[in-house]
Amino acid sequence: MRAPQLTTLSVEVGLRAATAVAVPLLILFAVGRLDLAAYASFGAFTALYGRNEPYRLRIRSVSIAAVVLVATISLGTVVAALGEPLALLVPLLIVVVTLGTILAATFQLLPAQPLFFVFALLVCAAVPTPAHEIGLRIGLAALSAAFSWLLTMSGWLIRRITGTASNPVLLKELRRAPAVDTSAIRDARVWLAVAQNVVGVVVAGGIALAFGLGHAYWAVVSLVAVIPPARAAHSISRSVHRVVGTIIGVGLTVLLLFWSPSPLFVIGVIVVCQVFAEVLVGAHYGTALVFITPMALSVSYLSTTKVALSTLAVDRVLETVLGAAVGILLVLAARWIERVRGLAA
Repeated sequence: MRAPQLTTLSVEVGLRAATAVAVPLLILFAVGRLDLAAYASFGAFTALYGRNEPYRLRIRSVSIAAVVLVATISLGTVVAALGEPLALLVPLLIVVVTLGTILAATFQLLPAQPLFFVFALLVCAAVPTPAHEIGLRIGLAALSAAFSWLLTMSGWLIRRITGTASNPVLLKELRRAPAVDTSAIRDARVWLAVAQNVVGVVVAGGIALAFGLGHAYWAVVSLVAVIPPARAAHSISRSVHRVVGTIIGVGLTVLLLFWSPSPLFVIGVIVVCQVFAEVLVGAHYGTALVFITPMALSVSYLSTTKVALSTLAVDRVLETVLGAAVGILLVLAARWIERVRGLAA
């Protein structure tokens, strides 16, 4: 894998995302409720949006992300309280992956895939949830998303007071200008991406369940992660990067957590990995996965102490390979469809 190149803006985004997840996790640690770590972490994903966008545009991107994340967390929490029935979860997954793909294309969101929306839905649906805690868990996610929203928009005031010219190194010019593309819903390439995701999540998730693999949602999340965004080139390199990066990341997780460290240490792992993941993801996806994987496994480790680390690690590798393999087949199929139908840009 080629060496990634870092930018000051990437470091800024990484530190912001780390702060967004660190504060709610430390509060949960203080009150003895780290079993709710997943809800705080997914709400904090709001801080991942709006990268390099002027604040008049960023407010739209971050607000859409916050609303959709809280909505998917809420749906997952209700499904969990009902006993995680597949008859309900599968249609909801299809709706989320479809709307997430269309929203990302219409509003030119970055990240440009429905990955985090799907991740939030499936993980929250898998966490055992007593009915009387539905409101608490959704409320926690909403508070975390609101805090992340404020954190992401906070630079507006700093820039307004000091001006970008006062510190051109730290206060970079914000150049990304996403427009609202109302033609996306009529674009055949967008619907091709929707079809890839819908078919892929059903196939990957179905295979994982049929073979009795634990944490079947990782196969689905891996599938969504390797399907290119709508209108993007269909390359299998993303799938290969995900497998290699994940395997290295699993090894790193085992080294960090095999000795059953304290919750504060695990929170530290999550925060540090969040920084490096955001710093590297724009430069090289496979390298970022070396840090994304320990972050995801550490959240699971905090939320579910009943599952052995070795089980989490093995499941993560097997289901990543499964999701990536299905993704590669769908990428190849999309190449063929684009060639036959003349959909390529």
